[in-house]
Amino acid sequence: MPRVTDLSGLVGAVIVIVAAVVAAGRTVGLRRSRLALLAGVSAIAASVSLGGMPLAGLLRGVAGDLSLTTLVLLLRGLLRPAGGRTPFDALGTRALRLLIAAAGLVLYPLALGVGAWDPYRLGYGDPWFLTVLLAVALAALLLDLPLVTFCIAVGVLAWGLGAYESRNLWDHLLDPLVFAWALFALLLGGARAFVRDRWRPLAPLGNRTGSSS
Repeated sequence: MPRVTDLSGLVGAVIVIVAAVVAAGRTVGLRRSRLALLAGVSAIAASVSLGGMPLAGLLRGVAGDLSLTTLVLLLRGLLRPAGGRTPFDALGTRALRLLIAAAGLVLYPLALGVGAWDPYRLGYGDPWFLTVLLAVALAALLLDLPLVTFCIAVGVLAWGLGAYESRNLWDHLLDPLVFAWALFALLLGGARAFVRDRWRPLAPLGNRTGSSS
């Protein structure tokens, strides 16, 4: 009988595969009904053993277990075509990106030895770390940022239940993939805002030139 940690890891890998296939289907313009069918077929295909190892298992062996934050975001994207609007708005997404980027910029360099303090050790049940996470989750709830609260709650719950092989809470909340997504999105948004603000003063001049002609 497979262990719970193996099942949770395989389910996460299946979600990644299905999300990638559905994203490709959206790119070519498939309708919602066909996207739902494509998601079901890809989930089955990812779970079928190929030479004793399902495709999801191969992906897990390469990429490892992704954080619950990544899986929540992937499921959110998968449910959009079928369910329409979600309660997690754009402001919540931006707030989550900021938190992920800030946490990753602190965690990864220090965990790799840049500095004498290793914040990764806090993930082994440090009470102060749990208190900070609780405070952030409550603050996000009060500020109407449910996506932030939900990701923290799901990550802490999975860690408490021992859903992953890793016993470190950081691995349930953050991974390099979601960190790269958050950082890239913030940098891209900042670059777009910079270009927009830089070229905005030229618009009135162009309008005046057009009206005078």
